[in-house]
Amino acid sequence: MTLKAKIKPAAGFSRIVHFLLLVLLPLLVFVFVRLRFYELAATLILLSKWRMLAVKPRHWPANIRANGVDITVSLSFLIFMMNSSSQMLQLVWTMLFMGWLIVLKPRSDQISVALQAFAAQALGISALLTQWGDASLYVLVPATWIICYAAARHFLTAYDEPLTKFLSTLWAYFAAALMWLLGHWLLFYGVVAQPTLLLTVVSLGLASIYYLDTNDKLSYGLKRQVLFVTTAVVVIVIVFSDWGDKAV
Repeated sequence: MTLKAKIKPAAGFSRIVHFLLLVLLPLLVFVFVRLRFYELAATLILLSKWRMLAVKPRHWPANIRANGVDITVSLSFLIFMMNSSSQMLQLVWTMLFMGWLIVLKPRSDQISVALQAFAAQALGISALLTQWGDASLYVLVPATWIICYAAARHFLTAYDEPLTKFLSTLWAYFAAALMWLLGHWLLFYGVVAQPTLLLTVVSLGLASIYYLDTNDKLSYGLKRQVLFVTTAVVVIVIVFSDWGDKAV
């Protein structure tokens, strides 16, 4: 069973303190970014997850997996702040970081968990390619595997899925293989990289089918529609991409 070392004060003074700490973390990260103390900002984010290791060492791997999505999203916001061209844009990322910590992250219903997983995958891959897009595929492929495995496993935790580990590994393998292939022609549509777009579209389609089927809402016609739209978007992206050795 996955262990989650999480403290959620119910009410009173402790809840106020907890809320203030959630607000303070993005603000401190913003200040460190402005001062160009990037390593210190990353350390602060990791230290905020100290409860993962406040248990016996045998529980550490489970806690790290359980917090993988939060760590991915938090570090992604840091990378976006680092690469922002203006202070105003950095403040926008700071506010979104707060929204993640205060609004979305604490929720545990199926839709919210799905949104958390999608956010981790999309932001994580985007941040990876923004910061290390020129890195070797020996870096990009394993990093993609880790990000997508954490996102898929997080998504499946909202369901009584006996094949969680297998399905998460399968999706991570597909994502890593796609990164290995597309990494040879790393294309950008504005600020969105092609691997990010394709993985988001495919995962959204598969997750929609899984959610509808699990909740007995999936008809044959609806399944065909979702698959058709997903396939159409993928085909359009592939066909109309400039496959020259350049970004678009």
